[in-house]
Amino acid sequence: MIATDPRIDAYIDQAAPFARPLLQHLRALIHKHCPGVEETIKWGFPHFVYKGKNLFSMASFKQHCACNFRLAPVMQDTHGLLQVDDREAMGHLGRITRLEDLPADKVFVAYLKEAMKLTEAGAQLPKAEKKAAPPEVVPDFILAELRKNKKALATFEGFSASHRREYLEWITEAKWEETRNKRLAQAIEWLAEGRQRHWKYM
Repeated sequence: MIATDPRIDAYIDQAAPFARPLLQHLRALIHKHCPGVEETIKWGFPHFVYKGKNLFSMASFKQHCACNFRLAPVMQDTHGLLQVDDREAMGHLGRITRLEDLPADKVFVAYLKEAMKLTEAGAQLPKAEKKAAPPEVVPDFILAELRKNKKALATFEGFSASHRREYLEWITEAKWEETRNKRLAQAIEWLAEGRQRHWKYM
């Protein structure tokens, strides 16, 4: 017996009329070709879980549907249909507004089975590359005040980049010059005492 989640029934019932047959078709294909798949709702839309891992998800919007294979970035994409690098939130199979926008059933099932095999093999998504932080720029007016107080300057220079940034952002984000100057004076005082920006909450 196929186990279904009543929340997905409700999700489909509440979807726009054009979306209901699309969602029902995808759901039926998944249950037919992926025995043991489990249904759930995550982040507000239907997910299908296989071997304890997210396998596939689908969502309905006002004018289109979207669907995603969790492991799409490491799938072979033999049919050249997966949109992974620049999908603009439209899903891995593009913007879907009618049944004809979906791949042929045998093609979709091929993708599904590949995703299942990768899941069984414990495949992982590649880790996103960390973007280099922009170079730190200390405004001249802050640097001038720091140089007037050797202790404050030594503390500031000894801090990690993130701790320096906390001070810089706090001062430079002030909307008014008067507020900015008050923050700068307070920052110099705290730095001279060796304090981090959020020392009160530590």
